[in-house]
Parts: sequence; C-alpha cells; structure tokens
Amino acid sequence: MVHVVVNVEHWCFDQPMPRTLLTPPHGRQSVPDIPNFSWVEYGMRCGLPRMIEALQSRGIKASTSFNASVIDAYPQAAEALLNAGWEFIGHGMHQRGMQDELNEAEVINVALDKIAAFTGTRPRGWLSPGLRETSETPELLQQAGIDHVFDWVLDDLPAWMDTRHGPLLSVPYNLELNDSVIYAVEKHASPEFYERLASTLRLFEREAVSQPRILALGLHPHLMGVPHRFGYFERMLDLLQQSPQVCFMTGTQIADWYRAQVPAGRSLGN
Repeated sequence: MVHVVVNVEHWCFDQPMPRTLLTPPHGRQSVPDIPNFSWVEYGMRCGLPRMIEALQSRGIKASTSFNASVIDAYPQAAEALLNAGWEFIGHGMHQRGMQDELNEAEVINVALDKIAAFTGTRPRGWLSPGLRETSETPELLQQAGIDHVFDWVLDDLPAWMDTRHGPLLSVPYNLELNDSVIYAVEKHASPEFYERLASTLRLFEREAVSQPRILALGLHPHLMGVPHRFGYFERMLDLLQQSPQVCFMTGTQIADWYRAQVPAGRSLGN
C-alpha cells in the first residue's frame, strides 16, 4: 500500500524559517529571511503545480499534510489540491512545532475547523509539523476527533496507541523515504531518493507475499518539485505503477483497512 504525502506548508515571512538552505553571514539568523523564504515560496509557485500534474496524469490520488493557513496565504494552491481530490491531513496552522504553540488544543481544533470549512470534510488524520509532539498531543488529537496519526515512524504497519480518551491509530510515515531528510538534512545527490525507493520496493515485494506493507513517501514541493529532481520523482511514480503488487491508498483508506482487520487493542504482527 503506497501512500504519497505532499507536505503543503506556510512558512511565515515575519518569523524565523523552520529550516534553511542558505546560512546567514556570521551565523546570525535574520528576519525577514529572504533567501530561505524564497526557497520554499518557489516550491509553492513552481514545484507544487508540477507535482499535481504528475500525479493527476497518472491517476494517482495523493494526500496533503496541510497547514490550514495555506487556505488564506495561497488560495490558488489550496483550490488546486481540493480540485485534484487529494485527502487533507491536519498539519497545524503554520509550519511550527507543537511545542512552540501557546495553546496546543486550540491550534489543533482551529486548524481542523478551518480545513473542514474549506473542504467540507473534517480531517481524520494528523501529521504534526516536523513530526514534533508534546506529551499531550495524542490526547488532544483524540479529543479533537482525529483517529489516526503519522508522527510515530516506528513500523511498516499501523499500530494501536492508547490515550486516556480512547484508542488512536498510528499509521506509517517515513523518515528514510522523505525528501526533507534525504536532500535538506543528509544533502544527497538527486538520484538518491529513487535508489532508496527501488531498494525498498524490492524488499517489500518479497515480504508482502506473507505480510502487508505500507510504503509512505514524504514529499515537499520546494525539494522534490525543483527541476533537477523532478525527473526522478516521475521515475519513482512510474516504478511504483509498474509493480503488480502496488496499490495507491490515502491515509484514511489505510486506517480503515487496518481497523477492519485488527480491532483496537490488537496489532498485526510483523
């Protein structure tokens, strides 16, 4: 089960950038940070349309982990995602870790309400900005109506989590197949993501004979949507579509599949 997740984010111009490509002179962080803001802005203007077209032309429905403030900051991008039929995953209001929010519960609910008003559907899934949670995040998500979360990158299959307010399902996401890690952190050459995917697919095709596998791709328009990497993104999609063992699913589809197989309180063994 392949889950394509495109992170669509709003990096605030008047705040320090969540991640930087170009370090400032003398190591002194500045606001506004023109080059690093522009790095991500390019992804929203140029990279995201490329990625939408590549997925649409292949008939692949993706998910977007979506900062709710994108609706106001980038209305054309938000409309394009809605028109493409992508699934919206809660991803906070702005690209800022939950530890930095003064009222985490309020941020979660306002973000979900804003997406619901825009799309007509309240998200059931959540991916915290930077995958960073507080000790109360699972409790607050469960109270807000979230039934599955992508922050716990610890298995190739979903797993049930216990909260004080009831069960919460952890659905696989990925750090090793994530363009932020591969290109922005580890700084590999452009072919690296394709090569990792090909190796992962070969192993999962073998293992899936006896046990299902979730293969999640974490993508960002400013990283995967740039011209020198985009051809590898297209090759990745083609490679996956060529495998008879691959089906593309959204996060909610994966969560519903697992819930039907394994009731809360149990887990499907590796």
